[in-house]
Amino acid sequence: MQHIKLPDTALVLLYCGLGNNQHPPLLLSPFLPLAVPDAEHEWTGPFFFIQAADPQLGLMKAWRDGDCDGGGEEWAEEVELTKQAVEAVNQLQPRPRFMVLCGDLVHAMPDTPFREGQERDLKAALKGTDPAIPLVFVSGNHDLGNTPTPRTVEQYCSAWGNDYFSFWVGGVLCLVLNSQLFYDASACPQLKEAQETWLEEQLSRASSSREPKPKHILVFQHIPLYLKTPDEEDDYFNLQKTVRQNLLDRFKKAGVKAVFSGHYHRNAGGCHGGLDMVVSSAIGCQLGEDTHGVRVVVVTADDVIHRYHSLEQLRAGGMDEDLRKLLQA
Repeated sequence: MQHIKLPDTALVLLYCGLGNNQHPPLLLSPFLPLAVPDAEHEWTGPFFFIQAADPQLGLMKAWRDGDCDGGGEEWAEEVELTKQAVEAVNQLQPRPRFMVLCGDLVHAMPDTPFREGQERDLKAALKGTDPAIPLVFVSGNHDLGNTPTPRTVEQYCSAWGNDYFSFWVGGVLCLVLNSQLFYDASACPQLKEAQETWLEEQLSRASSSREPKPKHILVFQHIPLYLKTPDEEDDYFNLQKTVRQNLLDRFKKAGVKAVFSGHYHRNAGGCHGGLDMVVSSAIGCQLGEDTHGVRVVVVTADDVIHRYHSLEQLRAGGMDEDLRKLLQA
């Protein structure tokens, strides 16, 4: 087994699959051995993982102050909530195979005040994650900017790893996407084209008879395809109709089982045509009636079952018993 180590100021990153050509695909996990990716292509039975979204350090005070564009100078609340999430996930038995954070890791946009401090403090809070639980990072609009540029994408990749990549776990193919390139790539059209080419290759290989057949295909991105129905109107919190329908058609054709996202700071979503659109509320700032929490996702041979748990619920009692029983099937 090979181990890799970064300088003391950073966290150790675990290589886990097939990425783009700019950076190796990375999973954040302290001092984990480098596993052989091919071993994860085989189905070995039910497992679960944690999906979280929007720790977004700095938003809670900015939202209260009504200054979401220029605020964000305080983020102690979000740091504490992230630590609570880490504590709750660490207590789970058995351990989740991984935890994915679906974007807006911090509130400060690229090249703005507080960005460096927010990223530093988030990494410090996440460093308490059990070494047996890899962390997967997904880029959000606040991580890249609402209109990303080659520079902001490069900054994100340097801090957190690839903005898009794939990995296998327990016979399941996972695709991590940069949804901001779907939303507004006007300042980086070549990056959008590169992701589109890569995504088409991934979906084609997944449905090819010549490649290992995944038990399921899961997609992780920040911006939801839709919030409630595929035909809803365009909104800040969803992808535009033309982009949305194109992705829905491609995902369904390839056999994608579920798309997991954040961005909305509320729980939402729906299942249409056999494709589950899962919108999870935030670790950090809540914009609706939900509580700070994460989603427990159980993967069985036939299905992907998920339920949002508040941090308090997860810390006190773990995952719901009916979900736990699915792991014993």
